[in-house]
Amino acid sequence: MAFNIINHSSPEDAELPYSTVLEIECQKLIVISGQVAEDENDNTLGSNITEQAEYALKNCETQLAKANCTLENVFKVNVYIRNIEDWATFNITYGAFFKGKTKPVRATVQTGLLSDFLVEIEMWAAK
Repeated sequence: MAFNIINHSSPEDAELPYSTVLEIECQKLIVISGQVAEDENDNTLGSNITEQAEYALKNCETQLAKANCTLENVFKVNVYIRNIEDWATFNITYGAFFKGKTKPVRATVQTGLLSDFLVEIEMWAAK
């Protein structure tokens, strides 16, 4: 890892699928715009929050790879979700993608989204 992360989260936060406070020391920042559950032909993929979250997270991985990064480089995530009642279900899918020792900090807000999208995910990474 070419960057340093200092996790200032408290032990009580260990069960969360995200960190509450991170300090990042790096040389480069990588920011990807919001990714949704869409294929290369602009077709919406998935009909529920679990499926769409998985496709959106895979699209995030694809975008990060263009900058030679993985989810392990991610330190900040913004999640835009159509229905906040899907938050707990989203967390299960999201948590499966971030299994590392240090999880990114995250904000999740309910908002209207384009088309049939149920979730949009933006990421910040460092290297």
